[in-house]
Order: sequence, then structure tokens, then C-alpha cells
Amino acid sequence: MELSTIAGQSIPTFPLCSTDEKAIPLLGFGTIEYPFGASIHTLKETILEAIKLGYRHFDTAAIYLSEQPLGEAISDALRLGLIKSRDELFITSKLWCSDAHHDFVLPALKKTLQNLKLEYLNLFLIHWPLSLKPGKYEFPFQKEDIVPFDPKSVWEAMEECQGLGLTKSIGVSNFSCKKLETILSTAKIPPAVNQVEMNPLWQQKKLRKFCEEKGILVEAYSPLGAKGTAWGTNRVMECEVLKEIAHAKGKSFAQVCLRWAHEQGVCALVKSFNKERMKQNLDIFDWKLTADESHKISQLPQCKGFPGAAFLSDDGPYKSVEELWDGEI
Repeated sequence: MELSTIAGQSIPTFPLCSTDEKAIPLLGFGTIEYPFGASIHTLKETILEAIKLGYRHFDTAAIYLSEQPLGEAISDALRLGLIKSRDELFITSKLWCSDAHHDFVLPALKKTLQNLKLEYLNLFLIHWPLSLKPGKYEFPFQKEDIVPFDPKSVWEAMEECQGLGLTKSIGVSNFSCKKLETILSTAKIPPAVNQVEMNPLWQQKKLRKFCEEKGILVEAYSPLGAKGTAWGTNRVMECEVLKEIAHAKGKSFAQVCLRWAHEQGVCALVKSFNKERMKQNLDIFDWKLTADESHKISQLPQCKGFPGAAFLSDDGPYKSVEELWDGEI
């Protein structure tokens, strides 16, 4: 992995296999809050603070209700001179399941760009390998709203979006190796990214190896376990091995988890709206885990934090977690 740093910043970057000349910063700032929109009135100021601290990669999604505050923060950052150009930022958003139909993809992206007040995204992802009846943006959703998902036609529409220049790169989220194979079997443009749950207690070794072989960058969401959310777990934060490593190194628990993710060659997405922790989370690039520490983490028992029960239905495409994740559970 070739790394460079953003001018004036210490966050390493990685070139995606796409049309984007801008490399992706390997630490991203997540804008999700659960319940969705819970911090909508303070989010703009939080994002401005993140830009001041040096974050340049921001992750949002249609379902998060954070596109508009992010767009307002970008406008303010330009007006205040915190950045000279929108091109300094790497912006990701995601297609919600109710728009995961061929004819809905382009209108959904245009709506996202309208919310963000941007002319293009750097990265647009299919949020889940699932389609819902069009018209609703909700999670959890009604099981009866689950309809067949056609990955081939949805991906073709994603490729059209990139061809139009409305997004520089396209990718997926929450896709197993098998589901990636399905996309790759017909894709003219391969996915640049697969954004998945990943942390020391769910290390995704098989998926990471597959993605590396295919030239797909893995992005890690819930790198600390997402404690307190509908998709999170307390297990990561309660892990004694990680606590001991943090104590021995004089680092925060979060810094150890994020440094571990960075050393696996993935892009980690952090989400803290606390200024001091936002600053600490950037401080992971000028030190390393020892071989012994890395080995201890590699031996941790594995347990997925979010099995995805909400996506299962007796009448839908996935009747069990094994089907949703194709046995990668």
C-alpha cells in the first residue's frame, strides 16, 4: 500500500482504483448518530470542528439524515477559509435500500448532491445488498417492504452515475465475498470499496484477503464496536486485552483499536462528537503496535456485533443470518 499525506495533514491516503484523482484519506469521520438525526442541530458545528482539527474524509448516507448538515458545514468551511476548495475533501454517501432499484439510483444520487450542495461525490456506495419498496427512508423497516434485490441492474445504474461524473468512485457496503463475486461477474467498473463492520473482535480476515486480491479497499465501520447503537456491541470496549495494551502504551482504548485497523491496511471510520476524543483519534499514525501486541489481538475470540436480523424475512431473499452473510458469520 503506497501512502502519501494530505498537504499540511498527517492522515495517510490511498489511491482508489477509479476515476478519482484524489486519494482516499485512511481515516474518515462518520456522521451517523442513533437515533438518526439525534444531533442534527449541532452536527454542522461538530463537522466544522473536525475540519479545523484536520479531518478531510467525511462519511454520510441518505438514511442518516446527516447529508444536509454536512453540506452546510462544507459551505461554511469554504466561506470561513478553513479549506480553499471542495476538492480538499473526500465525501462519501450511500444509496438506501428503498432506492436500490435501477431507475431510482440516479435520482437518489441527485437528491444526495442537492442535500450536500455539491456537484459530485468522491464515493457512492450501495448501503446494503437489499431492496425495499420505494418511497420510505426508515430503519428499522417493515419486513413486508422487503422486495427482491437485483445486484446486476443496480450496479449498472451505479456505473452510469460514475460515467456522468456525479461520483468519482462507486462501491458497496455490507457485502460478503460471494455477493462481491456476483457484482464482479458482470461489472464494467469494479467496486472501489467495501465498507463493513470491522474491529478487533470482528476482524474480517477472509473478506479482507478477498478484497485485497480484487483491488477493493476495505473500510471499517464500528471500529470500536459502536456501543449504544442499534447495530453495536459493548464487547469491544469491555475487552481486557485491548485495555491492557492501551494502558501499557499510554494510549486511549480508541487509539489502540484505530491503530490496529490502520495496520491491517484498511480505512477506519471514526465517530466521536467529543472534541478531545476527535483530536485523540487523529493521533494514531506516528507509533506502532508491537509484534506481541498485534499477535494478542489476532488471537481474540471473534463475534460479529451486528448480525443483521432486521434484514431477515421468511418471504425475503435472506431467511437467516447465514444467507445474509453467505456463511461469513
